[in-house]
Amino acid sequence: MHACAYGSLQRLTINLYVPVLLISHKLFNTNFIINDSNMSSKDLHVASIYRILTCCLLLLAAGISAKAQDTVHINLPDAEKQFLDRNLQLLAEKYNVSIAKAQIIQARLYNNPNLTLSGNLYNPDQKKFFDISNQTGQYEIGIQQMISLAGKRNKQVKLARTNAEMAENAFFDLLRTLRFTLRSDFYQAYYLQSSMKAYEAQIATLEKMDATYKELQQKGLVTLKDAVRLRSLLYSLRAERTNMQNQVNDLEAELQLLLQNNHSWFAPEVQDNALAGIPEVRQTSLQSLVDSAYANRQDLLLAQNSLLYNQQNYSLQKAMAVPDLTLGASFDKRGSFVNNASFLNLGIDLPFFNRNQGNIKAAKFSVDQNKLLVQQQTQVVENEVQTAYVKAMNTDKMLESVDPAFRGQFEQLLQSITDNFMKKNISLLELTDFYDSYKENILQLNQLQNDRMQAIETLNFAIGKTLFNK
Repeated sequence: MHACAYGSLQRLTINLYVPVLLISHKLFNTNFIINDSNMSSKDLHVASIYRILTCCLLLLAAGISAKAQDTVHINLPDAEKQFLDRNLQLLAEKYNVSIAKAQIIQARLYNNPNLTLSGNLYNPDQKKFFDISNQTGQYEIGIQQMISLAGKRNKQVKLARTNAEMAENAFFDLLRTLRFTLRSDFYQAYYLQSSMKAYEAQIATLEKMDATYKELQQKGLVTLKDAVRLRSLLYSLRAERTNMQNQVNDLEAELQLLLQNNHSWFAPEVQDNALAGIPEVRQTSLQSLVDSAYANRQDLLLAQNSLLYNQQNYSLQKAMAVPDLTLGASFDKRGSFVNNASFLNLGIDLPFFNRNQGNIKAAKFSVDQNKLLVQQQTQVVENEVQTAYVKAMNTDKMLESVDPAFRGQFEQLLQSITDNFMKKNISLLELTDFYDSYKENILQLNQLQNDRMQAIETLNFAIGKTLFNK
């Protein structure tokens, strides 16, 4: 984290303890004022020491809290590695892929055979329980196996495989979305913290000038109007900095959640030539990007696999109209027309009434529905790629018109203007106007650079693959 952001966090944390210190001090003062008439000087001395120790403990607690988050300087590749290793939402989604693949194993399994045993409970002639002896007893043994017809098993395996592919599509689409959020927040936090540096530099200078003007105003060397105007500019910059710090805090909260680390304050680091190293978008044709999106957009692949799944389900439902065959054999010791009788058993449902008509019709409707959804998703992909492409082109053109040396020249001019003001060479009005101009231009420049990175990342997100800014 930049020093200015971390300093703001420390001030924010310590400020939370100021009301506590004031309240504690007030309570102690009230208590001892009431009992002052009944206390000896020794008691008052002990009470004072007690109050000092209490304040020290509160200040120590404030310091510990302020340092509860460590500053971690991190670049984008390291952030992505931590994201892939630690993000709980992504790791949980990966289990859905394993669950779906386990269903393929289940679909491949054959039906279990069925074994039946039947024996004599009581033989009244022999007066014997459980008489299953060869001489006088009776028992039956039967075994049967259900055989699926019309290729139901193979169709179920295909259905399970497609379902596993859909689970993978959902996983990679979640990865695409979360990675885009990470990269977008990373660059936005970087440029916001860069803008805060400009605020910090101005505020530090104005704080010194305000202290000087306060002394000069007390001596009657400057007017109250000029002193108040300078202080007003200082307060305005502080308020804007606080608002920007709140935006940084929100982004930090998202980064901490994505990287599963609530105990660190992440300070994104971007190389100075990062923007220069990104190829210009106009060098790549729009149609090639759309074709790449067709192959890489996991939500589109998910819609296509969903259509395939419903087509396979439609085929399975038609096969379910064909009854399954039950094949078996049985042995009867002496309960049939002859002793030791053996039988071959065949069984099949007669499809007079239920031929799975409703499920077949519903599956056909699902196929027609998913054909429309695939067309809709295809149009969404084309529209998103085209929109992101145009935005990236626009930001490229805008940045081309900005002189790379502009920022450095402006910062040198800021120092020169400040020195000339202290030497009374320029008026306070000219100083405040230049400070406003400096602030707005630096903020706009950072925003423009951030807009380009956001446009590049949005284009990568629309394509479904990191083609730019790898």
